[in-house]
Amino acid sequence: MILAALHDTVLAQVDNPTPEEPPMADKLMQMGRYFTWLVQLSGITAITYGGGRFAWEKWNGGGLQSPKMIASAMAGGVVATSAGTIMNAVVG
Repeated sequence: MILAALHDTVLAQVDNPTPEEPPMADKLMQMGRYFTWLVQLSGITAITYGGGRFAWEKWNGGGLQSPKMIASAMAGGVVATSAGTIMNAVVG
């Protein structure tokens, strides 16, 4: 009973803190958005370049190395998308 009264007395003295934004949070969010656009742009560029190279190799009759390039660009896109989804779940 004394412990319950002491508990209530201590809790009455503790103030409820108001949440506030961490310093530089807006700059970090902006950097994250820029990084997301950079990853998307690099993926699109890699797939476009791989497709052009695939057409060039097909037209010239050379060895086909570009399907590996396209597959690796698509795998990189899957990894980047998964990382973005995981980070959104953690942050949001």
